[in-house]
Amino acid sequence: MKLSIVTISFNSVNTIKNTIDSVLNQSYNNIEYIVVDAMSCDGTLDIIQEYSDRISCFVSEPDKGIYDAMNKGLRRATGEIIGILNSDDFYLHENVLSEVHALFSADPELEVVLGDVDFVHEWDLNRPMRTYRAWYFKPWMFRFGLMPPHPAVFVRKSAYDRVGFYKLGYKIAADFDFLTRLLLVDRAKYELAHKTWVRMRIGGVSTSGIKSNLISTGEMRRSLSENGLFANSLMLLCRLPFKFMTQVLGK
Repeated sequence: MKLSIVTISFNSVNTIKNTIDSVLNQSYNNIEYIVVDAMSCDGTLDIIQEYSDRISCFVSEPDKGIYDAMNKGLRRATGEIIGILNSDDFYLHENVLSEVHALFSADPELEVVLGDVDFVHEWDLNRPMRTYRAWYFKPWMFRFGLMPPHPAVFVRKSAYDRVGFYKLGYKIAADFDFLTRLLLVDRAKYELAHKTWVRMRIGGVSTSGIKSNLISTGEMRRSLSENGLFANSLMLLCRLPFKFMTQVLGK
């Protein structure tokens, strides 16, 4: 079973080597690695070129944003299973993709596997500050703005072919929209891995502010409406205290 991993990057000179190494050092070796860059100008391309003989497909060209870059990678993916790993994230250990493969191999009807994500500060990549867990997730929670951690989501290519890619009309919530279509509307079969697979860097104060929360709330409401699902802003804002309890306090 081939696994396709897509990394998108833009001016990621300080982080992308860590990302690439975490993919290429996996114990599972049937990997198609696709890197989609948005014309970086800070030395990122030089680092990527160092791995040119081990990267299956490399593209560097202007894009329309992060979700356009993801779609470019998805269109080029030929593996049965696809994961997306951004250039400031990295796999926690070398057996992540072996564990992903084992879950999909055990159930041919399984279409989505959901793992957990750790957040770390740039100056200490070994000590998690908080964890974004998928263990609590149920598809009905999309109506309240809750979703599994996208960087640790692995999806069968056939499911992407069925429900489509990421919509470019969203600035923040295209991953929310895609997973809503996949897991709530389409009802794709999923499994919770109960394993932490991805580590993400965060800023010194917060990974999001009031403005981004307001934008994402509006985009989530729009996504649910476009998918024929009722929700309002009050329902969606309920996610914030829940996220604090589950992610920041690790409950």
